Amino acid sequence: MKGRTLPDRRAPKRLGYLFPALAAALLLSVSAVPGQDIGPQSPGSRVQVEKLLGLWKEHFAGADSLQERRTAFARLMQTMPGPTRIQVRQVDADGVDAELMWPARLHHPIGERVILYIHGGGFSGGSIRTHGLFAGSLAKAASSDVLLINYRLMPEYTYPAQINDAVTAYRWLLDNGYRNDNVVVAGDGAGGNIALETVLRQIQAGKALPAAVIALSPITDLAATGGSMTSNAGSDPLVGKDWIETLRKAYLGRKSPSDPQISPLYADLTGFPPLLLQVGSGEALLDDTLRLADKARQAGVDVTTEVWPGMPHQWQLFPALLDDADRSSQTIAEFAIRHFADKPQE
Repeated sequence: MKGRTLPDRRAPKRLGYLFPALAAALLLSVSAVPGQDIGPQSPGSRVQVEKLLGLWKEHFAGADSLQERRTAFARLMQTMPGPTRIQVRQVDADGVDAELMWPARLHHPIGERVILYIHGGGFSGGSIRTHGLFAGSLAKAASSDVLLINYRLMPEYTYPAQINDAVTAYRWLLDNGYRNDNVVVAGDGAGGNIALETVLRQIQAGKALPAAVIALSPITDLAATGGSMTSNAGSDPLVGKDWIETLRKAYLGRKSPSDPQISPLYADLTGFPPLLLQVGSGEALLDDTLRLADKARQAGVDVTTEVWPGMPHQWQLFPALLDDADRSSQTIAEFAIRHFADKPQE
């Protein structure tokens, strides 16, 4: 592969204040919207989520600015274990810092299948390190390589630097031996927005599309017009309309948040690849997911929607704490495997 190869290294928010009443409301939330049936949240899961919310509250107390929340998120994720049983190589993907990881299995066919993973963090936080555990879990579960990128962050860099970096990384994969039908593009939160916009830019340019796209609680509408921004305001301690407004101002300046080049909810989704969407039932971003799913289906896209009862934003990042993180990661991996042109060997 092209790119700078360095020695392996193991990679082991933008969030609001957390209050007990909000946590309790989140724990009691139950899915009442259409989508794939996940089943009710178990009492054990509620206890695990409560513990996670306590950690968030501990780490984000007093973190107000974008930079402070970036640091708080990094410190929280440093308390999580790093990925195990994977191989890691640092690469320069045409100027985008990245780590390529793959399962530490004898005869794993590196260079055959890959998930391009774009981390979340409100366009201003997150990194290879914060998402290394989750990316490593996906590599093992999907028997796939994962390219986890460090795109440029705001406020140092504003729109469209983040999307440009993701497009560069995707095209780097295609230039380095991966066939587009063996590439899945994925991301969470702001990373979900970037993943969707990356593929939309490929469509607009008439270039090769990935086999599928996975968006986990994506920010699809930076205008924050979804009803769940209000209806779930009491059950989402992590994301809210005010926070989206803060991100929008820093990310876009005076650009329109309803520009389809910025918010995929407003884009023409005709020709979009198969799409998996996951979201927690009590999230402020619930309608960002459900409205995008409806619009994609109307455009003829093959859409799978999963609404997870009681799960907070970015729950998938915490397999060390949440059984439902493991469960959801397994469905993500199974979706990727179904859409890779070359399936992994049993």
